[in-house]
Amino acid sequence: MAADPWPFVTPGIPDSLFERLPGIPLTQRETRLLMLSYLRLEPDSCLWDVGAGTGTIAVEAARLAKRGQVIAIERDEEVVDLIQRNCDRFGVKNVQIVAGSAPDCFPQLRRTPQRICLEGGRPIQEVLLQAWEYLAPGGRLVAIASSLENLYALSEGFATVQARSLEVVQSVINRLETRGGHQIFAAVEPIFILSGEKVS
Repeated sequence: MAADPWPFVTPGIPDSLFERLPGIPLTQRETRLLMLSYLRLEPDSCLWDVGAGTGTIAVEAARLAKRGQVIAIERDEEVVDLIQRNCDRFGVKNVQIVAGSAPDCFPQLRRTPQRICLEGGRPIQEVLLQAWEYLAPGGRLVAIASSLENLYALSEGFATVQARSLEVVQSVINRLETRGGHQIFAAVEPIFILSGEKVS
């Protein structure tokens, strides 16, 4: 078995260590760290990662919740294979990858989630509302929005379900990059992160 490319207990795997496909979104490291902190995973948490994309959240969460399970939901078959390759690369065995569209595939999922990470799905508000129905009482849902439309839809969705302890933050991140003979700070695309808890 190949050596773990990230042999540390802390999250924050560099983006460059994940296998990628052109056009497939990757939740960048700094945003990923914020999302993981808002998820507040426990060692035995069951997490639904909806719109898993490259699988970065699934991999990081599986490493944190070692006695739990991550269910990564992705509609694109080619991307499903990519998620599996990234799981194999980091040696995580507690990720179940489901090829399906949210929210249609939710009834097929056998485990009740204590945490839901909403990274995609259309229409996003409907996905949130239906995912909330499956979330265990006391569970947390964390969602990201990169557009004003999705921010509004998610905010309205959280209000509809009467989420407790609602938090909304916008990440403003700059990375040092070398361009030509100069080092500059390049902005990472700003993302809104919304989180809330289910009372009952």
